[in-house]
Amino acid sequence: MVDLALAPGRDGLVNAPGDTAGRVAGDIAVLGAGMHPWGKWGHRFVRYGAVAARAALADAGVDWRRVDSVVGANTVRGGYPGQVAGATFARALGWQGARVTSVYAACASGAQAIATARAQILAGQADVVLVVGADAAPKGFFAPAAGDRPDDPDWLRFRVLGATNPCYFGLFARRRMALYGETPEDFARVKVKNAAAGALNPYARYRRRVTAAEVAASPVVADPLRLLDICATSDGGAALVLSGLDFARRHGVARPVRIRAVSTGTPVHPRTALDLPDIATDQAPASGPREDTFRPSIARAAYEEAGTGPQELSFAEVYDLSTALELQWYEDIGLCPPGEAAKLLREGVTALGGRVPVNPSGGLASFGEAVPAQAIAQVCELTWQLRGAAGDRQVAGARVGISVNQGLFGHGSAVVAVR
Repeated sequence: MVDLALAPGRDGLVNAPGDTAGRVAGDIAVLGAGMHPWGKWGHRFVRYGAVAARAALADAGVDWRRVDSVVGANTVRGGYPGQVAGATFARALGWQGARVTSVYAACASGAQAIATARAQILAGQADVVLVVGADAAPKGFFAPAAGDRPDDPDWLRFRVLGATNPCYFGLFARRRMALYGETPEDFARVKVKNAAAGALNPYARYRRRVTAAEVAASPVVADPLRLLDICATSDGGAALVLSGLDFARRHGVARPVRIRAVSTGTPVHPRTALDLPDIATDQAPASGPREDTFRPSIARAAYEEAGTGPQELSFAEVYDLSTALELQWYEDIGLCPPGEAAKLLREGVTALGGRVPVNPSGGLASFGEAVPAQAIAQVCELTWQLRGAAGDRQVAGARVGISVNQGLFGHGSAVVAVR
């Protein structure tokens, strides 16, 4: 493994370089986790979120009236209710006076919601916080962003380059093939691994094992990636009941799963000619290439805050929008040096029963994207694994887990949980 936690701080780390390195903000407890199964159910997102929230409250043994705060992860497809998700879910559960917060960070919205809840708890503003995210996604791949948004780098990617998400995934896969000699057969192994885990997960949309031959026989979407290499879109919901450790003890939970770190940040790419000039100088400042890149910096910040590192991981939940992207995450979270991800996969290190299982939930390969719920669902899986309550997909002796993802407009996140 690569020891990301002990690496020295570098310029370009997320969230005020150098200011957060090694700082431990404080643990919070996960009292309850709940989900609505992923699929294509044809209902509004509110139903999925309310089901997940009630399941999390029941799991926590906490009455809804005891919740001090609701943090909702927004969905852009839900109209006005989706833009004020905290209030929307509070209303669906029955107004009871809780404070409400709504956050949006694309696919990292759920992690931003967890970070907000954690801040409220550690600041003494709330004892118990309910975090909820849910979505009702369109059929097929996500379409390019509508409207005129020239300041949005992802709008530019879609509209100027014509690089839709599958195109981006395909280019990323080609890059790994050129750099490291990976093959479509390696990418197919990721899908086979995740489908085997997802077949054991009652919340997954796709609960069937697949073979490498089935992946190879599926239609080409963005060469070299085929249909089964790319995750679908889904409806679904996820929720967590979070509290301070003192409340957990008073509630009778002596040894809860603890969230030890939440890292949210943005890329450190240099400015380009597409950027607006600096207001003060009327010039675009020169910036050289960074030694550190987006995803590793997110993981490093979480490890440093948690006081741990990849060498202590029991398992990981990573954002497998495509099979090739999962391999990239192995390197980014420090499981191996660059170029050795496929070797880990071939040796079974990241499969259920391996040394560090990756995506024991089945990942997005088995769930699909329900955008605001995804990062919350990852932490649900961390919780169940660390409790030893994941059933047939249980990682033996799980003690430390990390979840990581990335979202549009440069949002990224990592959560470290321990038991």
